Amino acid sequence: MNWWHGSDQVRSATAVSAVNLRRVFHFLAPYWPQLVVLLIIVGLSSLIGLVPPFIIRSIIDTAIGQKDHALLGWLTIASVAVAIGFGLLGVLQSYLNTLISERIMYDLKTAIYERLQSLSLGFFTNTRTGEMMSRLTSDVNGVDNVVSGSLVSTTSNLITLLSTLAVMLAISWQLTLLSVVVLPWLILPTLTVGRVRRRLRKQRQQMNASVNSHMQETLGISGFMLIKTFGRERQEITKFREENRDLMRLQIREAVVGRWFFMVMSVITAGGPALLYWYGGGKIISGELTIGTIVAFVALLARLYNPATSLMTLHVEIMTSAAYFERIFQYLDLRPEIANAPDAKPLPTNEGRIEFQHVSLEYVPGRKALDDVSFTVRPGQMVALVGPSGAGKSSLTYLVLRLYDSTSGCVLVDGQDIKTVTLESLRRNIGTVTQETFLFHASVADNLRFAKLEATQAELEEASRAAFIHDFIIQMPKGYDTIVGERGYRLSGGEKQRLTIARVMLKDPRIFLLDEATSSLDTHSERYIQEGLSKLMAGRASIVIAHRLSTVLAADTILYLDQGRIIERGTHHELLAHGGAYARLYEEQLSNPNRPAVASMEE
Repeated sequence: MNWWHGSDQVRSATAVSAVNLRRVFHFLAPYWPQLVVLLIIVGLSSLIGLVPPFIIRSIIDTAIGQKDHALLGWLTIASVAVAIGFGLLGVLQSYLNTLISERIMYDLKTAIYERLQSLSLGFFTNTRTGEMMSRLTSDVNGVDNVVSGSLVSTTSNLITLLSTLAVMLAISWQLTLLSVVVLPWLILPTLTVGRVRRRLRKQRQQMNASVNSHMQETLGISGFMLIKTFGRERQEITKFREENRDLMRLQIREAVVGRWFFMVMSVITAGGPALLYWYGGGKIISGELTIGTIVAFVALLARLYNPATSLMTLHVEIMTSAAYFERIFQYLDLRPEIANAPDAKPLPTNEGRIEFQHVSLEYVPGRKALDDVSFTVRPGQMVALVGPSGAGKSSLTYLVLRLYDSTSGCVLVDGQDIKTVTLESLRRNIGTVTQETFLFHASVADNLRFAKLEATQAELEEASRAAFIHDFIIQMPKGYDTIVGERGYRLSGGEKQRLTIARVMLKDPRIFLLDEATSSLDTHSERYIQEGLSKLMAGRASIVIAHRLSTVLAADTILYLDQGRIIERGTHHELLAHGGAYARLYEEQLSNPNRPAVASMEE
């Protein structure tokens, strides 16, 4: 069973060496009308930029030379008008540029988020949250420069370069030839610089993801509490400093690489005007050229070198930004292991009967987590799963939810193979309460409505009363509008569990999965939760993972699992009479009642 799509696969799944332009343009395609308007504006701006040098030439050679005050005034007004027109076009260009760029980043973030939501549990158990956050934030933001700058910059620079060359040739081909003689020296080193910066950019993104992951783990409530309780603040700060220092050094290297090259480029570009003044000055002295022509030509020279230099650096930027696109496309290329079949239909659940028929599961090929498991849970029945850690108990519940798919055999709900029904309809009919409760940093009401968005206040209160949590909620500062805090840390363990049970009751599922949540609670909280669970499980098919055997004495069937196989099954009294593994475990807990049956949930 090839279920793992973790970070190792992500790094190799789309090992491309250049940007896949066709895929990039796929994200541009929806905005082609705005893009066309933007490029027209860019072209107009580039052409308008040719006007000021000619105005300068006319001012120097004609208005000043002929002492024409009226013409000087009109030329001055014309130069201001050109500047205003150029500025207005610039504002509109900036707006359209930003609009297209932000919408593309919105599309990219949405596409990545949707892809991540479609992946199996295996991906998330093997990928650091900080790395995923890095893809969604810094990688997508890094694309902004290419999307908003590269396309517009390329168009603008090409139009400016070609139009400027045409005008310069029309004025003087000799001066034009002298001007372009330095261009080859601006082009040659760019390929090497681009490759180096691209490699550093990719390393920086990987290091940035590592730093983000470290912050995500250590600044989250659970990680923060662990650090505090073990007194590891100093060690974690030291580790963060080392990782952050490595990231800083990479950023410095990336920022300065090629800067010596760009400094040489600026010296070379300064040589062009010097040659013009040397050559043109001689022509002015001999009367072959006017001062205004040389001044205008030098002004045009900036419009020649700047686009040429920008086009060269644009190549460097595109090469360095290729790493962003590679990392984004790596996530977009991930394929969900668990997905709806092409002909999947909604589950017409009437009863909620669960059947395991010769089910086996392999997380890693050749290593069975479950081996030929078969049993049935009918509505109103409770089947308890007991056994040592790693026996496969949690794996059975994962299969019911289709968080994983069985390697062989099948799981049926009301006679339907769950692989043939839609995931949404399947999970809508299943309620789960685990030992690891999770609440959003939101109000009590919002956390409850996660199960049923359209639930009324009366429904919230009814579910809360059934879970024995309503009286506590109304005593909170804002009642149902009280914010529970990050992961619900403003509540006690028992209060969080009762709120979780109320949420499942609001969902009103036909199937109930319980990874028993009472083993670590005090007797008072456990009593309330057990009463709430009794109401929740009434009339439903229930699978309970038992940590304390005292909680499943009334189970209709108890399955004892070991190494992925059911080695014993029966009622509590039948298994005690059998005198096998279950009886030994029960006797052990009787002699030490505070010791849970299972030390760990991880399987």
